[in-house]
Amino acid sequence: MAMTPDAPEAADSRADESLRLSGITKRFGSLVANSGIDLELRPGEIHCLLGENGAGKSTLMNILYGLLQPDEGQIVVDGVPRVFTGPRNAIDAGIGMVHQHFMLVDVFTVAENMILGREPGTLGLINLRQARRRVTELSQQYGLSVDPDARIENLPVGIQQRVEILKALANDARYLIFDEPTAVLTPQEIEELMRVMRSLRDEGKGVIFITHKLREVRAIADRITVIRRGAVAGVAGPGESEASLAEKMVGHQVSLTVSKQQHEAGDVRLRLSGVTAVAANGSVAVDDLDLEVRGGEILCIAGVQGNGQSELAAALIGTYPLRSGTIMVDGRTVDRFTTKERIDAGLGYVPEDRQHDGFVGSYSVAENLVLNSYHKPPYAQGLALRGGVIRSNARDRVAEFDIRTTSIDTEVAALSGGNQQKVVLARELSRELAVLVASQPTRGVDVGAIEFLHKRLVAERDRGTAVLIISTELDEVAALADRVAVMFRGRIVGIVGPHTSREVLGLMMAGASVEEAMASADVTTEETEGVVT
Repeated sequence: MAMTPDAPEAADSRADESLRLSGITKRFGSLVANSGIDLELRPGEIHCLLGENGAGKSTLMNILYGLLQPDEGQIVVDGVPRVFTGPRNAIDAGIGMVHQHFMLVDVFTVAENMILGREPGTLGLINLRQARRRVTELSQQYGLSVDPDARIENLPVGIQQRVEILKALANDARYLIFDEPTAVLTPQEIEELMRVMRSLRDEGKGVIFITHKLREVRAIADRITVIRRGAVAGVAGPGESEASLAEKMVGHQVSLTVSKQQHEAGDVRLRLSGVTAVAANGSVAVDDLDLEVRGGEILCIAGVQGNGQSELAAALIGTYPLRSGTIMVDGRTVDRFTTKERIDAGLGYVPEDRQHDGFVGSYSVAENLVLNSYHKPPYAQGLALRGGVIRSNARDRVAEFDIRTTSIDTEVAALSGGNQQKVVLARELSRELAVLVASQPTRGVDVGAIEFLHKRLVAERDRGTAVLIISTELDEVAALADRVAVMFRGRIVGIVGPHTSREVLGLMMAGASVEEAMASADVTTEETEGVVT
């Protein structure tokens, strides 16, 4: 049973104000997600929890918030041992959580969302006036301007996140958990969020900031705990270098820069004209989009997730229907081609969700490496597969792409995320391509694998392939792009050079044109390195 704040042990709690996790262990079958983790959060500090996707950060925080129960270990809040059987216990103990995927009801107003589960009122009646007043008070107190009567579905993601923060504060949270909070924000919204977190810290609240982004950690952390493979790999201060933090994250030295020569763009190999794609509910995901990508260049599409990038990638490979427009690869119109015919026309594809679209988990490494060409020579002779050739190809690709596997017969589902992604990329780059479309190519991949994947993408560019990369990671865009196209609500709002400032890119990601963004940021055309539109 959870111990309550008025337990006898709480009498002297202020003498031991902190939130402590001691020896937290959590197993899922044979998988140890957390192993003996110790973590302390003090009032008036921002403690960053840094680690790769899958390192165990979110599992640990879900335990702290009562969504999961630990197999071993203890949670102590202000000197009082606690057992959380659900989020209500954590909330009552002064813990609030801002989830990566917002826990809001779209059709409800801000005020209605604020009181879900804690409806104030008498005789069973909800007092919405009181709820609106609470929203207004908290908005003014923390500088988080929100209309209490606005419907969630009509708010941009940055404002929705403000509502999540206000919900936690409305419950009088003294310790706040921010779980990957910058994933869906523009650079300007990220700066605003960091201002809010600093304000909370200065007021005496403790903040846990979960992220895998080194730049953000060094910008805001008072202390840093690095998690690797479910265990604490080290504790650091904000002055520690990105290279040192990255080494703690992956266990070995990695390069954080991409070495590439000035590109020499050739002829247009991918041309999109008036491409429009409509979702099943009738909403326009891609809106009359024009774009060209030349051989020997990497064009990155930047933007906040949910602005049509995923639908564009799927439309290019033929798994999302077009309403209108033309797609051309090396001068051939392919928009009426099947996916198989587009692959045969020289289109390579690295999907956003590799587990769903990129491989067959129950197939072996060798089988997955020929999924798009097993029916053709040299892997097939007539209707018969040539097993020896398929296995020889697998051994070559495993060596070339440094795929860490015990055997080419291992099921791909058993590999790490980085090695799964290497299998997908190895398959696509093992044939002559006109165009490579890579959507979120390093999502869920450790820093070491990112370094390798980036090198291979640049090498493909240097072979003369037109490379189109869709990424929400601005560091990745800056590292790889020869040109950057910014997408907002299904349209390209402008194309700029790779060294364009984050401020300009952020304004464009919010819908500003190139000219408007440059004027607001007070930069010159030369600073954007080759504005196209």
